[in-house]
Amino acid sequence: MDVTVIPPTFASTNLCNKKESDMSEYRRNSKREQQTFDATYGHLQPQAVELEKAVLGALMIDKDAYVEVCDKLSPDSFYEPRNQMVYDAIRQLCLDENPVDMLTVTDKLGKMGKLEEVGGPGYIAELSSTVATSANIEYHANIVAEKYLARQMIHYVSMVGKKVYDESYDIKDVVQEAESTLFELSQKNMKKDYSVLSPIVDKAMDQVKIAHSNQGGLTGISSGIYLLDEMTCGWQNSDLVIIAGRPAMGKTAFALSLAKNISADQKIPMAIFSLEMSDVQLTNRLISNACSVEGKKLMSGQLDSSDWLRLDKKLDKLKDAPLYIDDTEGLSVMELRTKARRLVREHGVKLIMIDYLQLMTANGMRYNSRQEEVSLISRSLKGLAKELNVPVLALSQLNRGVESREGAEGKRPHLSDLRESGAIEQDADMVIFLHRPEYYGILASSDGQIEYKDKAEVIISKHRKGATGIILTKFLGQYTRFENDEESMGNNPPFGGEIRGSLLNGENDNMIFSSDEYDPFKLVKMDGYRGGNT
Repeated sequence: MDVTVIPPTFASTNLCNKKESDMSEYRRNSKREQQTFDATYGHLQPQAVELEKAVLGALMIDKDAYVEVCDKLSPDSFYEPRNQMVYDAIRQLCLDENPVDMLTVTDKLGKMGKLEEVGGPGYIAELSSTVATSANIEYHANIVAEKYLARQMIHYVSMVGKKVYDESYDIKDVVQEAESTLFELSQKNMKKDYSVLSPIVDKAMDQVKIAHSNQGGLTGISSGIYLLDEMTCGWQNSDLVIIAGRPAMGKTAFALSLAKNISADQKIPMAIFSLEMSDVQLTNRLISNACSVEGKKLMSGQLDSSDWLRLDKKLDKLKDAPLYIDDTEGLSVMELRTKARRLVREHGVKLIMIDYLQLMTANGMRYNSRQEEVSLISRSLKGLAKELNVPVLALSQLNRGVESREGAEGKRPHLSDLRESGAIEQDADMVIFLHRPEYYGILASSDGQIEYKDKAEVIISKHRKGATGIILTKFLGQYTRFENDEESMGNNPPFGGEIRGSLLNGENDNMIFSSDEYDPFKLVKMDGYRGGNT
């Protein structure tokens, strides 16, 4: 004999005696209550239905209340489906600049075909009578938004858990997708409020006072290349600096020269994310750079007594450098953010360098093209610089357009040569090109005044905060090192003494650089603040 088990919910005698209309209403309420239960974890979904009603009621009694919550709430922020539809109607009325009250909302829902679905005019009347004032709407909206974020996090954890247990998914893909989703959640819910001008002015003047106290105007981290510091005032916090060049121009050598000058000489903590070379390969080149031992000798082990002497003398200083190297292959944007935050928090890192940008990935997201992916990477790097308030220096490749151009001027790179994305130029605060005319067989300038043997041009093509121009440096390929070119500096001392031709000292305003007898930068004219365009 079949036995029918009656659920306790319907076993009540009183319930059986209810009218059919009451029973229907009860079933609707029961269904709504069941939706609040999360079967996955045995918990109720985070919600604040009464506060949702309070928010909607306040919106219908105060025409200016919407501006207080429009950047915090969307229809999906509401847990109750009826409240989602009501808020959507209110939002559309506000966007169309129509009045918002009980009657207009009822009319709008009717036109949307959702009035009966939300419970008819009676429910709208109930909402409008929920609160007497909109004074607390912002506080209530914040709670509703927090509950929505909590529900999103539950869905995120559930999604990750299911895919981890499902062996048909590659675990690395799951990790990347999880990172991407979490990053999107954090970005959507990270709202920066406006700031009043007065404290910002005070902060700006503090920076001016610091600059005034530093002879030569160095306000950022010194690169160790004095003429570069003269034009940039050092690497500035929150700046994204792109250092680009064709292969064999010395991008990594330039990066290692900066690393040696910053971390070993100045003892400033910095991090290098090397996607191209392993940490040992990078360190070998750094040893060659810092100890003036040829890289070929280090690789072969054929060192003479003078090489060993230099290693013994300088290696200890290099060992003490607060330099952190990460050689993760195919580093993703999310991995970089996570590691960079930890380095800044735990080790006080003041500068981040990436070698190089095009080797990074944005896994977990889908793109129509590689250009679109590189665009997101460059935007993320700028966001990282602002978030951590440190300079981010990213090396970048150039396209082959340089190789097809002829002549000394033709071989100089332009902003349009940046590879795979115009967004790199847009996002960067500064774009620097490295150019070695000697590599193309150009040993002197057209007028014969500049010799390019063992020299490299550091070309500042974009500088959001100041000067652009060309700097001549010495390039020692055997040591993978860029260093100051004493000849182009003349006999003038770097920061701390008079630098002729600098607006900082108010002399010879027509030219950027210093020497009266030797000036390799005749093409670089002053144009406005501290420099002109090449």
